Amino acid sequence: MLNILYEDNHIIVVVKEPGIPSQADKTKDDDMLTLIKAYLKEKYNKPGNVYLGLVHRLDRSVGGVMVFAKTSKAASRLSEQVRSKQVKKNYIAVVKGKMENSNGVMQDYLVKDERKNKSFVTNKNTKNARYSELEYEVLKYDEVTHMSLVKINLKTGRHHQIRVQFSSRGHALCGDTKYGTRSRSKQLALWSYKLKFYHPTTKAEMEFKYLPETKGVWNILKNIHI
Repeated sequence: MLNILYEDNHIIVVVKEPGIPSQADKTKDDDMLTLIKAYLKEKYNKPGNVYLGLVHRLDRSVGGVMVFAKTSKAASRLSEQVRSKQVKKNYIAVVKGKMENSNGVMQDYLVKDERKNKSFVTNKNTKNARYSELEYEVLKYDEVTHMSLVKINLKTGRHHQIRVQFSSRGHALCGDTKYGTRSRSKQLALWSYKLKFYHPTTKAEMEFKYLPETKGVWNILKNIHI
C-alpha cells in the first residue's frame, strides 16, 4: 500500500520505504515509479500508459518523503527547482560515536568510483571531484548504544554524500556496511524526513514531514520532537 501524504492534479507526495528503488533497476524489484503509476491507472481508470515524472531520487536503502509530477509541465518546473536548489531536503541519521561538536558544517570534495558504486573524499584538484556541503545538528547522544541522532540540511546532493562525509570523520551511519560500520542492524539509519518546494502551478510553498516508526534503529527518536 502506498503511503500518500498529498495529491492533486499536478503532483503526488508519498513516503518511500527503505529497500524500494526510486525507479526501475536491474533487480526488477518493485519501484516507486511503477507502484505509483499502477495506483494512478487504477484510481482514475486510465487507459494506456500513465505519465509520472521522477524529479528527484532517494537511494534504495533510504526512506522518506518524495514528490512525483503527474504532468510534464509539473515535472519540468519541479526539475528546475531541483537544479536551482529551491527544493530543500532535510534528513535524520543515526551515526556511531559522539560528535565533537553539537552542530557544524561539513565541506569536502567527493569523487565517485563508478565501478565500485562508491564515493570518496578527495582534494579539489582530483579529476571529477565535486564540492559537497551539509549542515548538521546533534539531537541526541545515546550512552547505551554510543550512537548519535543527527539532523542534516543537505546543501549539495552528491552520490552517497551524507554517508561518505560522516564516515570520513569516524561517524559512519548505523547499518552502513559499505562505508565502514559493522552493525547488527541491516537497516541503513538515514531518512529524508522533510521536503520543501514550491507548487509547480500555484507557486505556493509546500512542506511535508514524515518520520520513521520508533522501532529498531529508530528507537532513538522516542521523546524527540523535530
